[in-house]
Order: sequence, then C-alpha cells, then structure tokens
Amino acid sequence: MIKKRLLALLTVFACSSAMAAETGVVLKPDQLRADAFSDAKVVGNVSKNDAVDILNKKGAWLQIKSSGKTGWVRLLTVRRNSASGNNIAGVVGVATGRSGTGKVVSTTGIRGLSAEDLKTAQFNETETKKLESYAVSADEAKKYASSGGLSSQQYPYFLGGAQP
Repeated sequence: MIKKRLLALLTVFACSSAMAAETGVVLKPDQLRADAFSDAKVVGNVSKNDAVDILNKKGAWLQIKSSGKTGWVRLLTVRRNSASGNNIAGVVGVATGRSGTGKVVSTTGIRGLSAEDLKTAQFNETETKKLESYAVSADEAKKYASSGGLSSQQYPYFLGGAQP
C-alpha cells in the first residue's frame, strides 16, 4: 500500500538536478509571472517550443528566461533538456527502494517541505499507522457521499482500445 502511494506521488516528483545552465523547451503557451504564484502579476508570455534558460525552482514553479524576458511558469509548462540523459531510472529506483543512499527527490505541489526536510526525512511507523487509520470501507465512503448528495456514475473503461 505504501509503495503504491509512493509510486503515485512519484508521478509528480522530478529528480532534481543542478539548475546551473539548465535549459528547456516550453510545452504549451503560458504566462510569465512576476513571482511563483498563480495570482502574481503577468510580466510576459511564452509560446510552445520556445527555448528557455531555467534560472531557479520554487515548489511547483520554474523561473525561466526566454527572448530576454524573465518570469515564473508552472513546472509542467517546461520540458527540461537533461544533460545527464534519461531521469526515469532515478524515479524507478526511488519507487522500488533500489536507489541507494544520498539520492534526494524534489517534489512539486507539497507545501511546507524544504530541501533540508527531504534530506533528513525518516520513516515513522507511528505516523504511517495513524495515516492508515483514516481509511474507510467502500460502504462507509458510499454512505458519506450519499449524505452529501453525491451519486455514483459509471464510465466505460478502455485498455489499449479494447473494452473488458
């Protein structure tokens, strides 16, 4: 169960690498912001396929420079050009517990955790059991949803174009 949760979180995690001289390509048009907040002042725009220099990272935001303009965009707006090759091996290593020691994973979207917090993180069995104690059965979840006026809806499931 913990490995499944970790693997799910890793889909939004990115293996950190040095920001010095890192470049990237814009994946979708976006607005450059003055700060790393969605309500920060818009200071410019970037277009799909624009080449960028990555200057800094703060949470789920990247500070970039493109065509003489500097600003912040969401992390998923930019595909990093990795000089070290494919980082998927690092993600798989962390997910399987085979990454060795000293490898730090940076997160996106988790507030309140600094790089130092991640480096010193340790397994806490008591807190894990506390977290698992919040789980409810499917029947309890249905009752709760029903009490809030929610109803179940079925959607077709597709796997490789074939329906089960």
